Amino acid sequence: MDSTLESLQKILLEALPHRDLAAVFKDLNVVTLLQEFWERKQKQKTSSETEGLVVYESVPTPGPPFVCYVTLPGGSCFGNFQSCLSRAEARRDAAKVALINSVYNELPSQRITKEFIRESIQEAISSTTGCVSDSEDPSTSIGAYHYMLKFNIGKTMLEFQELMTVFQLLHWNGSLKALRERKCSRQEVISYYSQHPLDECMRSHMALDWITKERKMPGAVSQELQVALRELEEARKAGRELRFYKEKKEILSLALSQVYCNSGTTSEDKEEMEPDPKWLALCPNLIH
Repeated sequence: MDSTLESLQKILLEALPHRDLAAVFKDLNVVTLLQEFWERKQKQKTSSETEGLVVYESVPTPGPPFVCYVTLPGGSCFGNFQSCLSRAEARRDAAKVALINSVYNELPSQRITKEFIRESIQEAISSTTGCVSDSEDPSTSIGAYHYMLKFNIGKTMLEFQELMTVFQLLHWNGSLKALRERKCSRQEVISYYSQHPLDECMRSHMALDWITKERKMPGAVSQELQVALRELEEARKAGRELRFYKEKKEILSLALSQVYCNSGTTSEDKEEMEPDPKWLALCPNLIH
């Protein structure tokens, strides 16, 4: 524990060299510290692409306890895990959780390396009925996991989790099953979604899928939304990364609002449901 704390302190000092280390760990202005940390990381990027910085979202509520979420560049999301009596306190607590995870993510142990991949695959094999040969077969679950790890070698665990969130949502939504039925290989799916981050278009597609499920089984969206809200609350109080649970809530809320507003699908919705032409070229069996 002491060595980990020393490593975290060293990383934070490198990221914020103008700060007095003793003051940093006593300073309650973690909101400013988190912003400075990510601003510095953005400046260090060699890529010309720029991402949005830290974004806060307070959950509307008439009174305490208050809840606040903070989303980092790339999409990782954290929230306050303490019971907060003010919105400002909830914001600070969320920033504290996000800062700890951001700094911890800079440790060498949090980067995907060949050694990390080897140990992860061995652990996956020992915890399932799989065998070593499965890791080289992308048609198996272990093989797909191995392929995904190799595809993201050099990235940090938070970056890898951002990609895994997309696949968690695709699995939850039933999209992965549909892709398999259309004979799309796992390599094609992984390669495509590794280059296409979660955005409003993807959320809209998933919401439309849930609207279709609602028409077949009325009440499905409301029931799934209650599950998502409970999962989000439990994960937040445990101090875990929240994007998967929060995205589920957003997608289901969008679907539910459309169900109440409109019972039919417009021609514009139909156009939005059409797959990206690049994906069609990559996987020609994916057709509606």
